[in-house]
Amino acid sequence: QVQLVESGGGMVQAGGSLRLSCAASGRSFSSYVTGWFRQAPGKEREFVAAISRTGGSMDYADSVKGRFTISRDNAKFTVYLQMNNLKPENTAVYYCAAGPLMCRRYYNYWGQGTQVTVSS
Repeated sequence: QVQLVESGGGMVQAGGSLRLSCAASGRSFSSYVTGWFRQAPGKEREFVAAISRTGGSMDYADSVKGRFTISRDNAKFTVYLQMNNLKPENTAVYYCAAGPLMCRRYYNYWGQGTQVTVSS
């Protein structure tokens, strides 16, 4: 089992950057694929990015390709989401997740979320 805690959210103007972090408990962190999801008010939660166990493979939603970068440091039990050129439509609660498969849906463990607000 793994527990996830996100940090790094906040308010930023359009065009700005933020880096989200997700700290995991437990030495089994490197056994999990990790992903980032987001949920905007009144909308369903959506996939943002995922990274394989070793960090050698990444997957991104089309809407964030070229602007967001997912990475992980297994020695620090942490996964990151670097978000550049942020847009107001990126405003959402961002969640970190961990699971057994490199996919966009099936994740077993979730963090509590961190709010990202982008002003125009």
